[in-house]
Order: sequence, then C-alpha cells, then structure tokens
Amino acid sequence: MNTLSRRHFLSLSSIATASAIILPKISKANNPKEILGRKSGLVTGIPKPLRHKSIPNFLSTEQLALHFEAHYSGALRGYLAADKKIQNSTLIGSDAYGATQRARAHKGNSVLLHEVYFKGMTIEPDSPSLMLRQAIEKRFGSMEKWSEDFQACAKSASGWAVLAIHSLSGKLYNVVCDKHATGLPWMSTPLIALDVYEHAYYVDYKNNKADYIKKFMPHISWSVVSQTYMLTKVS
Repeated sequence: MNTLSRRHFLSLSSIATASAIILPKISKANNPKEILGRKSGLVTGIPKPLRHKSIPNFLSTEQLALHFEAHYSGALRGYLAADKKIQNSTLIGSDAYGATQRARAHKGNSVLLHEVYFKGMTIEPDSPSLMLRQAIEKRFGSMEKWSEDFQACAKSASGWAVLAIHSLSGKLYNVVCDKHATGLPWMSTPLIALDVYEHAYYVDYKNNKADYIKKFMPHISWSVVSQTYMLTKVS
C-alpha cells in the first residue's frame, strides 16, 4: 500500500469509526419511537393505559374513563381499520378511497394527540427543566406570557391547543388545531396537547371551557414535557 493509499485508508477508517459513534445518537434523538413512546398505540395496536385514573380537583374518574374509551381507544380502532383497508388495496380507484385516506390521517393524529394529552398531565405540580424554561422564556418572553398565549390558543380552538417544537427551525410554537389532522406545522413534535373538544371536559365542567383550561395549567407534567423536549435535541 503506497503512502497516499494508506492515508486514504486511514481517513476512511476514521470517518467510519466516528460515524459508528455519532450516527446512532442522532438517529435515536430523531426517532419518533424514542420521542413519542415505543408503547404508542400506533406502534402496538393496543391503547396505552391511563397514567391517572383521576386527577383530584381537575378531572374525575368518570370523565377520564369516558374520554379514554370512547375517543382515544375509539380513534385507535378507527385508525387500524382504515389502515387495514388501505393496505389491502381494495379501495384504490373507488369513491371511498380518498375518504379512507383522510380517515386514517384524522384518526392516527387523534391517537397521537390523545397520548400526549393523557401522558402530559400530573396530579402533583412540577416544574420544567432549566433548558426548557430558558427556551420558553427566549421564545415567548416569560413563562407567564407563554401561559397566557397557550390559554388564548385553547380558548379559541375547537379541537386542540398544542405547544410544539419544529425540527427544522428549532422554534417553539403555540398552535390552534381545530381538527386532529390540521394546524401543526409539518415536521413538528407536540410537547403539550390540550384537548378542548367538549368530550374532554363536559362531564365535569358542562360548557365551562374556560374553567377547564385554567385548571389544566397547574397539572401539566413538566417532567414529561422536558423529557420529550430533550429527545428532540440532537446530541
């Protein structure tokens, strides 16, 4: 092996070694299963169990159970049914094909947002990590201003209010989602999802949406949100 070839070989070996060390970290950080959970119903086909059966002074057992079974589990069943129809390719060219495609996206996003919602609530108040707090303060000016903006999104939304981080810009966004499949920027990850459809609060709050939104805020599981935020960051 001449000197040039040896240098070339050593250079390639160094790159390969570095890639073996660095790329798995990048892959893991950007892996949706790592960010949003390996036990997602979208992965297993089985609903994730409720983190809390009730949240005292916020949501009752009846409210959470109804929401979980009828809307989250129901969305998963709908997603799996639509996906199976499309995979079997029996609808291509038919009038039902487009409707089934839209149903799959609608139901699949509903599953994901419900999982973020249920996992992201806690009984005991906690605090965001220093890194997440600094990111929120940089983007919104302060935690208080973020909270005001998020609640304004929730009050104006007919479906969801979401705090999301965009994977390209790295910016945080409070987003109004009027339907499961619309509102969030492409390539963004939901950090906090607040369901403001009436089914999420009607048992406990009737039509008092504003009170439900206000009481949600102290029950955000910032430890869960901070963990998700960290996983979106490439080491």
